[in-house]
Amino acid sequence: MKAVVYTAHGGPENISITTLDDPTPAPGDVLVRVRAVALNGFDPMILKGIPGLKTPMPHIPGGDIAGEVAGFGAGVEGGRWKRGDRVLVNPYVIGRGMMGETARGGACELVSVPATHLVPIPDNVSFTDAAALPVAYGTAMRMMITRGRVARGESVLVLGASGGVGTCCIQLAKLRGCRAIGVTSSAEKAARLLAIGADEVINAGEGDWAKQAVERFGKPRVHGESGGVDVIVNYVGGEDWTKAYRALKRGGRMLTCGATNGYAPPEDIRYLWSFEYELIGSNGWSQEDLGTLLAMASDGRMKPVIDSIRPLDDFLTSYAALADRKVFGKAVLTV
Repeated sequence: MKAVVYTAHGGPENISITTLDDPTPAPGDVLVRVRAVALNGFDPMILKGIPGLKTPMPHIPGGDIAGEVAGFGAGVEGGRWKRGDRVLVNPYVIGRGMMGETARGGACELVSVPATHLVPIPDNVSFTDAAALPVAYGTAMRMMITRGRVARGESVLVLGASGGVGTCCIQLAKLRGCRAIGVTSSAEKAARLLAIGADEVINAGEGDWAKQAVERFGKPRVHGESGGVDVIVNYVGGEDWTKAYRALKRGGRMLTCGATNGYAPPEDIRYLWSFEYELIGSNGWSQEDLGTLLAMASDGRMKPVIDSIRPLDDFLTSYAALADRKVFGKAVLTV
């Protein structure tokens, strides 16, 4: 089969498109013919190498996989799935790891996954839309709804709003009846955030985003009437971690599912007790979340934001755009 392969940690010179043996499905597995695979922010990070995370090389990237059932391991044929069924892969498999991260991903023609980790794709949802959902949209769903409890009437400010997780958070905030505020880095991305439903956008390219937020939404105060926003989605970390406290109202919640700009920022815990903030972490998604997202895509409540659709042979083009932070939403590859 054709596959994109990371041959070693480092730069894009260690990416190649090559031919590998077709996988043989293990007992309990289903062989899936990949039709679309989407990239995530961790794909460039995996190539560079993440401290403390072991990724065996050679490695196939791509954690978001949609395709068709093409074969069966022992004990599966004749069960729920039949050849040709359109399926979305839940990429995290206990005991194997996260596909595209610590286990081989889907930037290839065939993958073998447990039959229990497949979700049927509705007929009116394309492979490309389905492939945009698992990692980014599943993560956003759990962070915003299950863990974050965002509710009608709240103001929700999303840092890194132009990425896959961020664009979904904006859409979920609107679906929940919230005031959705996106923070991004350019006028072009700001315009696109408004186009997908953001009520307001802060362009960090025009100056300190936290200062702009205070000017618009007021200054948080320990006593008396407090300005600020109700919820901040902050998976960027780094210097923006403590800076976000300046824009979060008394009793507000900060939600996180990662730290793309650094996981060990300077902290000032005085804010936590003075303003009675809640810090809420969220990790991954459930299989039920993926089914819910597919249903939302099917009935029109959710439209995945896709920046580009390219053939697998153009992997390097999509990878470079992602690494340079030029992707708005999701970069999808067709196989």
